[in-house]
Amino acid sequence: MLMRNKETINGQQHNRPCFYAFQDPSTKLFWLIPFSSQFQKYKAIYDKKIQKYKTCDTIVFGYVLGDKKAFLIQNMCPVTPKYISNEYIDGNSLPVRINKHLEQELISKSIKVLALQRRGIRLIFPDALAIEAALLSQIS
Repeated sequence: MLMRNKETINGQQHNRPCFYAFQDPSTKLFWLIPFSSQFQKYKAIYDKKIQKYKTCDTIVFGYVLGDKKAFLIQNMCPVTPKYISNEYIDGNSLPVRINKHLEQELISKSIKVLALQRRGIRLIFPDALAIEAALLSQIS
């Protein structure tokens, strides 16, 4: 259930999917939230969740490099730094950043979704808790 890199095309690896990453201070693991350019696809899924549940904390919308993206908390997973291959760089060779408001929303909703996942409410598609346990056992 983890998102994978796109295939190599004409000998070029695409280094996707791209992720927003934040570090859990208690475990030192990073949590990766993939983001997608398929805005309309995820907007439709978001709208259905809002209609059914009146809320949706698993998909967040925001801008990356001026383009609207869907951040997929529902697909987040933990990693250690060895699984991060590179930083997303813009056309001017600068690291890509998101605005502070979006960053705060992503972290707060991710923490909420993760807490619900820990209580047995399955909101994250990959088995993030099993991955987390495996990573923690590797580093201890």
